[in-house]
Formats: sequence, C-alpha cells, structure tokens
Amino acid sequence: MDTARILAGTQVIHVLFVLAATILLRSNVVHGRHLHHWDSFDYCAISCRVHSASLTDFGGVGDGTTSNTQAFQAAIDYLSQFASDGGSMLFVPPGKWLTGSFNVTSHFTLYLHKDAVLLASQDESEWAVIEPLPSYGRGRDTEGGRYISLIFGTNLTDVVITGDNGTIDGQGETWWNKFHKGELQYTRPYLIEIMYSENVQISNLTLVNSPSWNVHPIYSRNVIVQGLTILAPVTSPNTDGINPDSCINTRIEDCYIVSGDDCVAVKSGWDEYGIAFGMPTKQLVIRRLTCISPFSAVIALGSEMSGGIQDVRAEDILAINTESGVRIKTAVGRGGYVKDIYVRGMTMKTMKWAFWMTGNYGSHADNNYDPNALPVIQNINYRDMVAENVTMAARLEGIPGDPFTGICISNVTIGLAKKAKKVPWNCTDIEGISSGVVPQPCDALPDQGSGYISECNFPTESLPIDNHEIQTCSYKRKYSLDNHVTGHL
Repeated sequence: MDTARILAGTQVIHVLFVLAATILLRSNVVHGRHLHHWDSFDYCAISCRVHSASLTDFGGVGDGTTSNTQAFQAAIDYLSQFASDGGSMLFVPPGKWLTGSFNVTSHFTLYLHKDAVLLASQDESEWAVIEPLPSYGRGRDTEGGRYISLIFGTNLTDVVITGDNGTIDGQGETWWNKFHKGELQYTRPYLIEIMYSENVQISNLTLVNSPSWNVHPIYSRNVIVQGLTILAPVTSPNTDGINPDSCINTRIEDCYIVSGDDCVAVKSGWDEYGIAFGMPTKQLVIRRLTCISPFSAVIALGSEMSGGIQDVRAEDILAINTESGVRIKTAVGRGGYVKDIYVRGMTMKTMKWAFWMTGNYGSHADNNYDPNALPVIQNINYRDMVAENVTMAARLEGIPGDPFTGICISNVTIGLAKKAKKVPWNCTDIEGISSGVVPQPCDALPDQGSGYISECNFPTESLPIDNHEIQTCSYKRKYSLDNHVTGHL
C-alpha cells in the first residue's frame, strides 16, 4: 500500500515537473525564439563598438574548404552603415575560414576568436590585381601591378584588426614556389595592408606563412601594432614581419617574429618614385621585440627609403640566430635620408654582424633613377647592448664621397664567436665616435673614453603615439539553445 502511494506520488511530481518545464520554456519563447545564453569577453582596442555581428550571420562556413570571401564582404558592407553610430565589430568564431581578399571599413573592428583560422585562398581569381604603389612605381616582385592583400583597407579612420591570438594563415608555399620559378605575373599579396589611413590597430594575432610581407601600413598615421606572433620558414622569400612604410607616428611593441626576411623593415619609397612622392616614415617606436631571422636583420632601415626615415626609437630588443641586429640599407640613386636613429637595450645571441650599414645595396626600381641622388645618413645612435657568439662586430660601409656621419656607439659589449673574423670591425666612408665598446672599434669611431659613456643619448621626451590609449572593450552576444544566433549587442 505504501509502495503504491509512493509510486503514485512520484508520477504526480514527474507530471508537475514536465508541466512546469513546458510553461517555463513557453514563457521564454518570444516570436519563435527559444531559451538564450550569452557569450561575452573583454578585449583591448583603441575604440569600442556599439554594434556587432558574426561571420555566420552572413553564411560563413568554417569547414576549411568553403570560400567565405563573399560572406566577409557582405558582413563588412552591412556593418559599414554603423560607422557614424558607434561603429561595429565582426566576430569570427572558431573554425577554419577559407577566404580570398576582403576590404575592411572605417570605425570597424575585425576580431578573431582564439580558435579561428583565416585560410588565405590559393585560387588567384579571388585576388584582385591593383596598381603598384605610387612611391614604388612598380611591384616588388615584377613590373606592373600587384595582388591585393588578404585584409586590405584604404582611406580609413579608426580600424582595428585584432583577436584572442586567432590565426591568419597565408598558405604561402604556392606563392613562394612561383616566385622561385619566375612564374609570377604580379607581385605577391601581403597578409594585411592598410593605406592612406589614420588611427589603426593591428594586434593579438598569429600570422603564419604569408605569401610575402606580413603587415604593411603605408601612407598612414597613428598606427599601433602590438602582441603579434609572426611565423614563416626562415628560408621563405621576403616574408618580412612588419613594414611601416611612409607612416607617421607608429608604435610596434611586444611581438615575436620568426622570418625569412627582416623582422621590422622601415621604408618610404623606391628611388625616383619615393623622392617624388616625398612622404617619410618618422616618429616610430619599436620596443620589446624578439626576432629570429638567420638571413636578415632584426631592424632594417631601407633599402627603399627615398622619402626619408627620421626619429626611430628602438629598445628592449632580443635577437637570436639573426644575421644582423640593426641594418641600414641604401644606395646611390635612393636620395632621401636616414637620420636621428636611436637604439638601446638590445641583446643579441648568435649573430653574423651586430651592426651593418650598406651604401651599395643596389636593387633599383628601373634604370631611370638619378645617379646624383645621394642619401643622407646621419645621427645614428646605438647604446647599452650585449652580444654573444658574433662572427663580426660591425660592417659599416658608406658611400664614397657621401660618408655616413654622426655614428655613435656607446656601452656595447660584443662577444665574438670561436670562428670569428680576424678583423672584428670593417669601416669605410663613415664618421663617428664610440665609448666603452668591446672589442675596440675601427679608427673611424675613435674611443672618447669612459667619461663619454653616456653619449648616444636616447630621447627622453615621448612621441605622440605613446599618448594614444588602449581601452578595455566588452563583447556580448546572445545565442539560442539550438546555437542559432537570435540577437547581438
């Protein structure tokens, strides 16, 4: 009898539970919508956004084989309407998102989830061909045009490309093979290129296997590049890490780069084209960089520097198994200038040269350069550095009749490798001073004594880009239980 009552009571309770659950579910269904949950996170950016959408809202498929080029562009076209209404953000969720090139817009953030991978399409029809850069006059690989970059933007204001270390994979091996075989019709694409823009942030991403340069801000100002991991085989051609080019007020910091070319290459145009365009790169900060590049430099200034490079400040740099720490590359016909360069706090481990200056780099855009256009290289300052296992301390080669002047090297200790060159310093057509440098520099850099060890002063005043603050922004997005998006903030 007691057992029957217990079973009956249990059945009643079960019926009541099902009824209550049904009522609760129905109470949460509004206009056909079901129970919701929220996905939210914080991120850092120069600007926060009012509106957002997910790539899946526009038909994106993250299976690694379906092209999402149209989905990206449709999403960005839709979100661009909010530029004057608090801006917008496109969220790329976990998945492998195959895509060709797409253009970003103003007052916009592209955000990659940590498990999101953008796969660059290897279908050349998904890469438009655009005009060569006016300050270069031709493509870098071939004469004529160039393939547009994977992520591209021009004439923009307030654009952020960021994530939680999501990945952009350029799948560059096909491009590298075509380059080596001479099969390219146009210059290879870059991963990210932003042109004629201001207030730009590129951060917290992993970039791998770019077809050529990875990050290329050009003709822009107020640019922040931070927290990038850039990886490419060390034998891959021209896979430069970050190339600020004719940019004013730029900050590059907290990046890890393994590259087949220069980790940071500072540029401003090529020969007569760069001279005519006349836009320098200046007010550039580089800090807390780790670089591995056995065949190139940590920081290269040039060789395309015809618009001028001025006021570059680099500090707290670690170089490992890299050809040179700092290299200035130029040639007769470049014109322009590289001046007011300040580097301090660099640690170098296993290097070919700690310092390298080249006045005969060659590599001209065409044969129409002016042989009387001589570059001006002056006020180059290196201090507070330590190096070990170095083949040669420095190779400093200016231009006959056009010496590189105002070179200052102070408080630098270079440990030579067991099979180091017999002469640690090679200096021609340069002028400057040194203080507290081991091994003793060449006669062109006379030692001023320990009393001058504070020479090569690093500027104490900050640049305007250091006053640009990063905000903490919040993203919140509502999902239904069946994982269909029902709304967003």
